[in-house]
Amino acid sequence: MNIHRFDRQGVALMDMTPAQQQAAFALLQASMSPRGYSNLRNVMRLNHSLAELTSNFEGYNEQRYWFTVMGEPSPTEPWGWQIEGHHLTVNYFVLGDQVVMSPVFLGSEPTHALGGKYAGTSVLKQEEAKALDLMQNLPAAQQQQAHLGAKGRNENLTEMFKDNAVVPMQGVAASTLNRENRARLLKLIELYVGNLRPAHAQVKMREVEAHLDETHFAWKGQIDDDAVFHYRIHSPVLLIEFDHQAPLALPGDREVAVREHAHAVIRTPNGNDYGKALLQLHRTRTP
Repeated sequence: MNIHRFDRQGVALMDMTPAQQQAAFALLQASMSPRGYSNLRNVMRLNHSLAELTSNFEGYNEQRYWFTVMGEPSPTEPWGWQIEGHHLTVNYFVLGDQVVMSPVFLGSEPTHALGGKYAGTSVLKQEEAKALDLMQNLPAAQQQQAHLGAKGRNENLTEMFKDNAVVPMQGVAASTLNRENRARLLKLIELYVGNLRPAHAQVKMREVEAHLDETHFAWKGQIDDDAVFHYRIHSPVLLIEFDHQAPLALPGDREVAVREHAHAVIRTPNGNDYGKALLQLHRTRTP
């Protein structure tokens, strides 16, 4: 989500003292896996790289992220935290030993820093590569089942303003995949679920595996090694989208998707994961 379009909630990192920033990052680090925390921090670092590339440090930098704690941290009562800013939203809910991390949005433009302060930093490259490997290894008939058509500039269906989005099951069913490709699909899902702490990720993966036969994999775009594409993994308990997007801040054709601008979304299907007051909304709309 672009930093210029929204009023943010919480306290910005740039307004915190060094000690407060350290405490905020410690909470994030304790809540996520090492890889998940690295992904989050790399999104922020690449936002600094975008500032370097555009000479716009007022609009894009690694400090322009807002942190919120919801409720009182407790071993028994519900509470949670959120961090949000350009190309980053993580919502984290805790009740006892139960954790839900959804919705999550990770993105970047660029997805890899060729120079500057964070040269060599990248995000979403494994999520890109493992999905393409899966699609390329599907038999031709299953590739056709998965393929939904040409890739447009932006294809994700469950990004901002899509509270409780109802998305149809499309693509190839995991129940029809051979053992090797089912394993590839699970490894791809693990990249996203694995942003959680390992113990909580294992719980979620058991839930995913229990519904694997009801899971679908869908694709838009080409499947050559340099392709730009969109894919969706959809089950009763998990909805993942990945999309190469058209450039916005960097030079390029605004109608043509590129690999250097990517978005990924993790949602709970039909799960009210944005916490909209559905009953209240129904009452206000019903005579």
